[in-house]
Amino acid sequence: GFLPLQGHVVRNWKVRWFVLLQDKLLYYKIEGGKKEPSPKGRILLDGCTITCPCLEYENRPLLIKLKTKTNTDYFLECCSREERDSWALDITGAIHAGHPVQVQELHRMKNSFKLLENISLHNIVERMYDSSTGIKLTRNLDQGNRYKETFTGSALVDWLISNSFAVSRFEAVTLASMLMDENFLRPVGVRSTEATRSSDPSEKFLDDSTALYMFAESSKKNTSSKEEVHFNISELSGTILKQGFLVKQGHKRKNWKVRKFVLRADPAFLHYYDPTKEDNKPVGGFSLRGCLVSALEDNGVPAGVKGNVQGNLFKIITKNDIHYYIQASSKAERVQWIEAIKPLT
Repeated sequence: GFLPLQGHVVRNWKVRWFVLLQDKLLYYKIEGGKKEPSPKGRILLDGCTITCPCLEYENRPLLIKLKTKTNTDYFLECCSREERDSWALDITGAIHAGHPVQVQELHRMKNSFKLLENISLHNIVERMYDSSTGIKLTRNLDQGNRYKETFTGSALVDWLISNSFAVSRFEAVTLASMLMDENFLRPVGVRSTEATRSSDPSEKFLDDSTALYMFAESSKKNTSSKEEVHFNISELSGTILKQGFLVKQGHKRKNWKVRKFVLRADPAFLHYYDPTKEDNKPVGGFSLRGCLVSALEDNGVPAGVKGNVQGNLFKIITKNDIHYYIQASSKAERVQWIEAIKPLT
């Protein structure tokens, strides 16, 4: 699948197509909507160590870090916590292929805590923001620095338990770590920031009255007008139903670029992001009301499509008659996206 990868020489981010083999991870360039036949590079897994979650980049909370036995670092970014954990589990399984006991332990750890079916992280954050029943935001002091609109780790644990999102402090800490991994929360001050560097996932969020946290969005409210804030919030407030990397044809230059797509309901919008950029802002998007979505045949190049594309294309026509041509990585993925979009149109 597609994953953004940080370059070694120029420390920028490029999206590559990754293929996991028994002893190596290959990655390929995508040119003109098609995977190149030869890999751009490879990561040898023998003697590799994996760090997941990796919180070395504040704006990229869903990273996997691979360090080869020659001490070369690779940073791979995923779309969601579930995708990240799935990749990490498979890569770790390949690294420890000769040690089945370690692989079994990984599966046990992965399944040791699951979010309740009827609870979403977005719902928890929405409840946290509630002015009457949400978490109380206060001014706090940390080593001489004063922070507005923060809360302590122990206050959040108490709030999660009292609102029945968790039944124990261990579960609440795990849930708070998920919120931090998904970039809903961020650490503030020395105590909580240093904890994020811990190799033990259970120690990354602190159930502590001296560890400070805040909503990640609180530090990003730099939009220019109230009207723009209202517009963005209304579009981006919907529940995320599906997200993933897809290849999209541009409107003007008709070139193909990998974009991270996020499908939301209530209101129904499809937004796309440039995964190579540091900020987490959409580069485009549209309402799905009144749209038409359909698969395109793989035999030949359909009208309106430029380049020698890989296939698995589908088209979305907005109610304003704007045509979007999008390419999935497989027929199954194309079907999943079309079936997820159709009920929202």
